[in-house]
Amino acid sequence: MLAIQYIKQVEQLIEQCKQQVHSIDEGAGLIADAIKQDGVLHVFGCGHSQMYAEEIFYRAGGLVPVNPILESSLSLRPTAPKSTWFERLEGYASLIWEHQETHPGEVVLIASTSGRNAVPVEMALEAKKRGLSVIALTSSLFSLGVKSRHASGKKLLNIADVVLDSKAPKGDAVMELEGLQAKFGPVSSIIGFTLLQALIVETVNKLVQAGLTPPVWVSSNLDEGDAINREYIKAYKKRITCL
Repeated sequence: MLAIQYIKQVEQLIEQCKQQVHSIDEGAGLIADAIKQDGVLHVFGCGHSQMYAEEIFYRAGGLVPVNPILESSLSLRPTAPKSTWFERLEGYASLIWEHQETHPGEVVLIASTSGRNAVPVEMALEAKKRGLSVIALTSSLFSLGVKSRHASGKKLLNIADVVLDSKAPKGDAVMELEGLQAKFGPVSSIIGFTLLQALIVETVNKLVQAGLTPPVWVSSNLDEGDAINREYIKAYKKRITCL
């Protein structure tokens, strides 16, 4: 059964996530340090990579101080192709950052599996100018197999302070069938979510080890959830644009 083969491929890639423990630890340290100083973690992606920002924002069991940068022109709504066009537009990232409050020492996680397009590259470059640390969620196999589409010739992994490597193959898909030219069965999202949640888990761990009580969203479907979350919203509404 081909579905079983796909699941086995995913399992192998998830197992390889254990090789990222140093990067996870380093990234979690940066985020924990920012939160200790009342900072937030900014998260950005284009197209499907916006899901990473949504995955850890306002999520039961997730950290509260997460600011998702959900630029509508880079989403799949209302028409998907426009996100592809805008992602390649040089100069656009600086406009996106103008609408975000940032402070030196904060962290931005930028997700782009190929890491080649103008907007993710410029988001990282602009973040550095603002004094932010940059964590890249990308694939070295994909990124090193393609040319940059930015005038600098750089790709996201060349700029980041920390790289979380999904090791998704060039083109993202892992399955093949005789008679079908295109590969199918993408894996970057599954692996990316695993790495991302591991990063958040380790950040929480570091904050607790430092003697702090990190703010964590509680499911609104638990009786106590609404009251707890209401206080978090009051505390972070000015720093998190989507609250």
